Amino acid sequence: MSTRRATISDVAREAGVSPSTASVVFSGKTPVSDATRRRVLDAAAALGYTGPDPRAASLRRGRSGIVGVVFEEHLRTAFLDPVKTLMMDGLADAVAPLGAGLLLLRDQEPTGSGPSLTTAPLDAAVLIGCSGLLRESLDAVRARGIPVVVIEGDAGDDVPRIGLDNREAQRQAASHLRTLGHRDVAIVALPARAGWERGWLGDGTAITIDVTRERLAGALDVFPDAPAYAAAGSFIDEGLLAGRELFADPARRPTAVIAQSDLLAAGVIRAAEEAGLRVPEDVSVTGFDGIVVDGLAPYELTTLVQPATEKGRAAGAAVAAMIDGGVAASISFTCTFHEGNTTGPAPAP
Repeated sequence: MSTRRATISDVAREAGVSPSTASVVFSGKTPVSDATRRRVLDAAAALGYTGPDPRAASLRRGRSGIVGVVFEEHLRTAFLDPVKTLMMDGLADAVAPLGAGLLLLRDQEPTGSGPSLTTAPLDAAVLIGCSGLLRESLDAVRARGIPVVVIEGDAGDDVPRIGLDNREAQRQAASHLRTLGHRDVAIVALPARAGWERGWLGDGTAITIDVTRERLAGALDVFPDAPAYAAAGSFIDEGLLAGRELFADPARRPTAVIAQSDLLAAGVIRAAEEAGLRVPEDVSVTGFDGIVVDGLAPYELTTLVQPATEKGRAAGAAVAAMIDGGVAASISFTCTFHEGNTTGPAPAP
């Protein structure tokens, strides 16, 4: 019994049209009448034809049609962060005109048998952040001749970087608190490095995640003696745990907390409420990102609004330029300060 796959010529013959007409029905590149489209699709359904073989198209173009997106953390947690979701939306929009799709990867494939940054059939790679592990893989990627773009990381001068004014933006939030009279300020930071378990940051702590280091520097520019507690991730529950640590001793409670993400800030506010503190009368809280946090009402965070979707689109545009043999420049976006109702004057001593 023959198991030959139906071809576009078979569909055209069944529908009574030319192969070129049948082809454009599936490609959508040329308008055809509704009646013709219906005949072709009905014929395809009858023959079990689902469309052109993408492998053949890839061979003709000399491309896989795949852009790898590499995360530092577990994929199951990456999309719990709304900022990453927005970036991915922008990236997907930007690479769609290339006929490309996204393949999600971790910096290290745990079983050693699945696709990875160095083995997957990629046309380009976008690194979300750039940990030490990712940097170790870059030489192998470059040897393959694959274009690489980094979002919020630094992979070297020859790798285009889509960044954010993290230090300046965080400095702006800190300056806002200082203007309100706060002097006893604590910081709730993002993880210091991949695999960070949460805890206080000391002078000798190695911080390998660029976003964490840059935002910390911005806060310390204004409050150089502020203690910093780094969470294990950008989650509300992590902010809650950090806040409990900050508010545990009534004699040493800060009057303001600078959180390096809105999700962390929401957790800190919950911890303040647990401790019987009023926001902002007893403690002010700032966030970072400008996302919508469910369940935060009646609070509206004082935060830095970042253009997450635009960052993803910029990375996709850089990928497209490099795949076409062009040069992609590094871009740094600017945050917008938004004053909500979670900050107020420092309480009287």
